[in-house]
Amino acid sequence: MTRADRQAGDEIIDVLRAFKGALWSVGLFSAVINLLMLAPSLYMLQVYDRVLASGNRMTLAMLTLMMLGLFAFMGVLEWVRSQVVIRLGTRMDMRLNQRVYDAAFEANLKSANLSAGQALADLTSLRQFATGNSLFAFFDAPWFPVYLLVIFLFHPWLGALAALGAVVLTLLAWLNQHLSGAPLAEAGRISIRASQRASANLRNAETIEAMGMLGSLRQRWLGEHQAFLYQQNLASEKSALIGAWSKTTRLALQSLMLGLGAWLAVSGAITPGMMIAGSILVGRVLSPLDQLIGVWRQWVSARLAYQRLAQLLRNNPPRPTVMALPAPLGAVQLERVSACAPGTRQPVLSNIGFALDAGDVLGVLGPSGSGKSSLARVLVAAQPLLAGKVRMDGADLHQWDRQALGPHLGYLPQDVQLFAGSIAENIARFGETDAEQVVAAARMAGVHELLLALPQGYDTLLGENGSGLSGGQKQRVGLARALYRLPALIVLDEPNANLDEAGEKALLAAIDQLRQHKRTLVLITHKPALLAGADKLLLLRAGQMQAFGPAARVMQDLHAAARPQAASALKVAPGISMSYGIQPTT
Repeated sequence: MTRADRQAGDEIIDVLRAFKGALWSVGLFSAVINLLMLAPSLYMLQVYDRVLASGNRMTLAMLTLMMLGLFAFMGVLEWVRSQVVIRLGTRMDMRLNQRVYDAAFEANLKSANLSAGQALADLTSLRQFATGNSLFAFFDAPWFPVYLLVIFLFHPWLGALAALGAVVLTLLAWLNQHLSGAPLAEAGRISIRASQRASANLRNAETIEAMGMLGSLRQRWLGEHQAFLYQQNLASEKSALIGAWSKTTRLALQSLMLGLGAWLAVSGAITPGMMIAGSILVGRVLSPLDQLIGVWRQWVSARLAYQRLAQLLRNNPPRPTVMALPAPLGAVQLERVSACAPGTRQPVLSNIGFALDAGDVLGVLGPSGSGKSSLARVLVAAQPLLAGKVRMDGADLHQWDRQALGPHLGYLPQDVQLFAGSIAENIARFGETDAEQVVAAARMAGVHELLLALPQGYDTLLGENGSGLSGGQKQRVGLARALYRLPALIVLDEPNANLDEAGEKALLAAIDQLRQHKRTLVLITHKPALLAGADKLLLLRAGQMQAFGPAARVMQDLHAAARPQAASALKVAPGISMSYGIQPTT
């Protein structure tokens, strides 16, 4: 692991340091367990050299009882050690899961292409590694020199043969990592990318089915999946080859140890008990190294998960704790704001600056791709800025605690997103549900009667992305959510895109009520009917301000500019409507 990786993983390392005492306990248990592993060899030594030579059955019985007692004690220690690491893994998960969740959320805000589920899956991989047998292999491996020393005490030649076997297995372990590490890492990257693409495609099953796109999309996924299988098989084949040689070496070495022990015993250099005990101990010398080769793939997967989490946490540090500010009144000011689309460096807004007083209604106009939706996200601090500041009541939005500011903001995106849960929970933003406020928001959005007509009313459960409601119903429920508890600033992005005539009337009535309550309202729309009550208008084109000011003056300027354009357009193609949904006056 590189130095940069270690620095990036400081948060994870800090969590592990918090459990340093538990890790020392696991190490202590491992030490005692490995010392007790000498019991079978010593028992065999005593049986061959004492019991068989003396024929004393009482000695055999006492040695057997002692051995069984040691084995029982070792079993208890194994169970306790397992319980410790299981609880250690759970506590580590609890210390990191919210932080990883928040970091994945921040990364999605910035790039909109990261799967938060992958970050949580990486955390699960680390926890499973820390609570499984793989971790024990690393705790047990440092003890093989103890067994090697005992074999050297039996006879130097036996120790030399065992040391040679340990060197061979160590080289095989290194070769395994060298040959399979790169293919495993590449397989992991391809697998994540293919899974994310498949999940994104399958979420749009209706579109795929309607237009017969399944075969083409499946073929694209299959290409990535086959690349993943190739890399994984390449790593598995190399690992299997090393594993086969490792197993063969270990078995051959145990037989050679027995043969060398027999030759030394015949020569009188060692006793027959030492010959048998040495053969058993060489297995203990080689077993930890063999286990390391067996769990190497899990170790590589855990290391890659650690590196991804470390990178995620480093790129998305915790939000600083900020002082609580008074409830805002809704005065908004943009100071030379520039912003780019998530995951790109291409500006979609450039040098935007204007101010709204509390209670103002702003209408935002502009052709498609002019940056209107980006402006909406900027106003509610859902999109990072390249430059400039967005202020509410004089305070930079980034000086606010997001949990404290959220209730004072209402946002209806163009692509309405509802969540799995009841309609009431969605309107209440999944916080504490105030039934009176939920009904008030639904009434203002004109959706109260519609919800009462549902079989379970406000308690109707929705699926992911609000499945169970039509597009217009989702938009009206989303509007009710934006109006919940009458936030100081409400931003509505194409709020009538999916509404019928009744829905538009309800929306216009809601806008009138918001004006009466002196709430600052930003309306992004192509339909001039919604702008009848606007105090100010903003015209965007290619991410830049073309006009801003009192609604009457801006409309007058637009109409004046539209007359010559309309006359020119009619000469070429009569009947073509003007941009922005504004028809020139005659």
